[in-house]
Amino acid sequence: MKPPRGLTAGEQAAWAHLASSVKPLPGRKRPAPPAPIKAPPAEPAKPAPAPPGKFVKPAKPAPRAPAAKPSPAAPPPPAPGLDSHWDRRMKAGRLDPDLTLDLHGHTLDTAYDRIMTALDQARAMQARVVLVVAGRERPVDPADRMVRRGAIRAKLLDWLAASRHADAISAVRRAHIRHGGEGALYLILKRRG
Repeated sequence: MKPPRGLTAGEQAAWAHLASSVKPLPGRKRPAPPAPIKAPPAEPAKPAPAPPGKFVKPAKPAPRAPAAKPSPAAPPPPAPGLDSHWDRRMKAGRLDPDLTLDLHGHTLDTAYDRIMTALDQARAMQARVVLVVAGRERPVDPADRMVRRGAIRAKLLDWLAASRHADAISAVRRAHIRHGGEGALYLILKRRG
């Protein structure tokens, strides 16, 4: 069995601080702090014996790399896909959708089929802005089997990200109040090159 290793200087300071804050039980004394760790004496490394008749050049110590200077924090990247012109138009409500899709009254299956068909149509007609009215997002209940209100809105972004149209969508933004506000989304499609 190995003897206890003892405490480092930091551990010893923490122990002393803790021990000074404790009042011993009547008839008892404070325990003495454990002994600090004793560092074993460093032994110089012995070079391997050279084979007879051959000269072995001593190894040079590895050069130390200069300390890297910390770079200043980079500014956060802008929101992907759109420039400030688009954002100003959306905030002001001056964006006119090329295609509007209302998913109210649909089941999850029919809503999925409807949005994929509508995106096919929008891309064929080279539309840039598709307005999708899907209702307000609702908090998700773990026991919900996606039959309650807000189920389509909760699934919509996942459907878009996993669809064949994902690479054609430049951005998804909440619609202006004039077009449905929180209950609708703008899908900004990339220009075909």
